[in-house]
Amino acid sequence: MRIEPRQHLLDIWRAMARNSIDDGAWSWGKWGGLSSVADAERLLCLMYPATEIAGFRLDDPDLTQYDVEKALGRPGGRTEIPGLLLTAVGDFMRRHTGDDERPTFAGGHYFAPQEDGRELTGKQREMEVVDSYSMSVTLCLATLGFLRTYEARTGRRDMLHLIQELKTACSNRLTAAMVSLLRSFTVNVFDAESPQGRTLCELLGQGRLPPRLVLQTFQRRFRSLRATLTESVVLGVDVEEALRDESGLFECGWTWSLVKDAPEVATDEPIGPQPNGVADPVPYLYFTVVALDGIQDLFSDRTLTLGLLNPEQQKLAEALRLRWEITQQYWSGIARFDAQRWPLEDIPWRTTGQQLESPYFSLSVAAILVHDLVRRRATDDDLTRTVDVMERLAEHGRITSRMARDDATALLLHRPGVALPLQGSEALGPPMRWTIADFSAQLLKRTVQLCTLSRNPDSHDRLLRLAEQVFEHLWQRRIEEGEGTGLWDDVHAVYPSAPRSEEPPSWSVTERVTECMVAAHDLYSRRPIRSTELTALARALLSESTHLLGHEQLEVPALPGSGQGRALKSLEIRLRRARRIVDERPGSACALALSVLGELDTLAQARDDAQGA
Repeated sequence: MRIEPRQHLLDIWRAMARNSIDDGAWSWGKWGGLSSVADAERLLCLMYPATEIAGFRLDDPDLTQYDVEKALGRPGGRTEIPGLLLTAVGDFMRRHTGDDERPTFAGGHYFAPQEDGRELTGKQREMEVVDSYSMSVTLCLATLGFLRTYEARTGRRDMLHLIQELKTACSNRLTAAMVSLLRSFTVNVFDAESPQGRTLCELLGQGRLPPRLVLQTFQRRFRSLRATLTESVVLGVDVEEALRDESGLFECGWTWSLVKDAPEVATDEPIGPQPNGVADPVPYLYFTVVALDGIQDLFSDRTLTLGLLNPEQQKLAEALRLRWEITQQYWSGIARFDAQRWPLEDIPWRTTGQQLESPYFSLSVAAILVHDLVRRRATDDDLTRTVDVMERLAEHGRITSRMARDDATALLLHRPGVALPLQGSEALGPPMRWTIADFSAQLLKRTVQLCTLSRNPDSHDRLLRLAEQVFEHLWQRRIEEGEGTGLWDDVHAVYPSAPRSEEPPSWSVTERVTECMVAAHDLYSRRPIRSTELTALARALLSESTHLLGHEQLEVPALPGSGQGRALKSLEIRLRRARRIVDERPGSACALALSVLGELDTLAQARDDAQGA
């Protein structure tokens, strides 16, 4: 199924309008307000495309395109749509702000007890989660940019008053989310003989390298990163001292919430008191990927061009950027530890902190590797090997291969998903878990990102085919009836052995698919891959066709305005265009040159026939 980002985004927006807009007003439904993560994901399904794609702009009613207006036509027209969205964002800010005026980031109903039959406490439902921090960064940046344009386009007093309120609320929430991301970052140091150390050594050694050699290689490869963490990152909890001992191993990244005993971050911004954390200082691959996705929005061209960060936020952003780069370098180095056989190529990945094993964790490491490949503009060899991993992950998830009758392991990736025990949550009640069921959507997103990065025609073609296969699988999983029609996620539609879901629409999967469409739009907006072989062929064709055109003009001089004169002039114009685009679009230049050669040959043949007669 070919990915058509514009059409598919319009389909998603139509489904959003049916589900979340009632009688021209925003409706959260019975599940609204129960999780800051779900509410932010729902808003981002609209706000993210509207601020990332020019053709989906909603902040300037004069520029809102007709099909976009019709997709969201329920509010009453293009002039009413911005007000509706901002009212929804304002309601979100109020719902997720505490009595002390501090923004809250509760996981809510996304949290679940590890053991069936147990009930979570109210305080556990209110626990903050990294997903909410990351989503809030993206949502606040999108809204602040939206406000900047819309403020100059409206004269309504109620809207101008709401805009001022939202500027303050978004700025405060953005700062609070950035501070919380800093306090959720952690480094876990452990001995090579510990269970974690043995797991990591086995993972890196691949059964080929002895633990002693793995440890020596690890110390050499990550010495500079260890020094950066020790000297430049404030971590607390005596981690700095433990890092100085180079005989141990370490992991870095984001845990699921605020780290227990994490020091407060000094800031003059009015974000209220900084709560105490409960999470064990152990990185999670899933939450690390989520944090990296949100943090990179702080450095996007849009954020920098519009100047969306104030001076205090810029300082926080630099601190986050350092952690962002360190984390990418660390996990990219771990994924490619052995050049002969990458640990990433040994699917499924085994986590050291939670002692779990799943293809989802391989995908998480691949996602971080994609971040790093994009950052450092990787070599074709690294890209090609990563393409192999993506194709194998699609097979493991039974997306591009048939689901066996008793293949319960693959089915669990999609329904109910991979359950992550949240270490430290037992301090407030029964141990909690977080379930992730967006394997297919994440695989599509990373495949499209890699496709955007690739400049090798073969790798690009393989990635595009894989993306289309994964997208077709995802598109079939849309809900066909009842609440959430046109949204996600009906796993039963693709895997009949999966139980039918009685849950509400998955805003997590729907938001991920929306991100994929934005990424696909970026892919198709770029220039096509330039083939050196095709460029050489195009230049040769242009050389021959230019010469033959000149010969034709000498052989049969055509009077200006005559039929033959217009025909030759048309050929000359086509060749001029072909020469202009040959470096950027050699295939199109070839097509133009070939069409000219064909018509020149027809003219020459007609002349020869006339002379022969």
